[in-house]
Amino acid sequence: MPELPEVETVRRGLAPVMEGVAMSQVAVNRPDLRWPFPERMAERLQGQIVLRLRRRSKYILADLGSGETLLIHLGMSGRILISGDPLGRFVHDHPAPEKHDHVVFDMAGGARVTFNDPRRFGAMDLMATDRAEAHPLLAKLGPEPLGNEFSESYLVAALKTRNTPIKSALLDQKIVAGLGNIYVCEALFRTGISPRRKARALSSVRAARLVPAIRAVLTEAIAAGGSSLKDFRQADGELGYFQHSFDVYGREGQPCRTPECAGTVARIVQSGRSSFYCPVCQR
Repeated sequence: MPELPEVETVRRGLAPVMEGVAMSQVAVNRPDLRWPFPERMAERLQGQIVLRLRRRSKYILADLGSGETLLIHLGMSGRILISGDPLGRFVHDHPAPEKHDHVVFDMAGGARVTFNDPRRFGAMDLMATDRAEAHPLLAKLGPEPLGNEFSESYLVAALKTRNTPIKSALLDQKIVAGLGNIYVCEALFRTGISPRRKARALSSVRAARLVPAIRAVLTEAIAAGGSSLKDFRQADGELGYFQHSFDVYGREGQPCRTPECAGTVARIVQSGRSSFYCPVCQR
């Protein structure tokens, strides 16, 4: 499933063709994805100007001139692709419709934005913009890891009462929003912390080190266009490249990249998810 860097990459790709532009035509080609679409979705969206595109955790939020906000979740295989941009930043011609093109936005500027989702685990919803933070998918989210509220003092305090492994604690969206399996593995490697370590057993110093490490790995991943493992592509159709920079994720059996470490990357399963780490230098 796309994590924060992938979703942020898509948001940035959509902004030039959607922000400040009206949706001149909206086609909703099925009644649902993971959940039913909101009532009269195409009618409520058509003609509306996208005032702002923002991201909250792994969700893209489009604030509209109508006072409503469109929530978009990519799910496991959802892709948003752009075609026909008149400024020449993307493909000029609209491709032939595909089987899984479930929602299509034709923008007044000439661009077409297509939501394609073969497995239909994605989602869309509409809610009042001034009550968006109370939406069930957003209400209990923790702070954004790239925002000011995610500080060393906050994380140290949040982990003190957690008796779960640190890997599980960082994946808890109530503690920090948007982190997923890949980038937690990478951040733990950079700080030398084992994913097995109990969160509350971490010293304040070690817990605090996670904050800059998390921010750094997310920032680098966004700059690389995210990570393309299976289905993810950027809004212009290009693959992300951060997977070529993984230190531990997916590198089971390969040498640890820590200088002078003789360890080998191992894989364990925690809460049904693979954790990759070096048993020698991550303690």
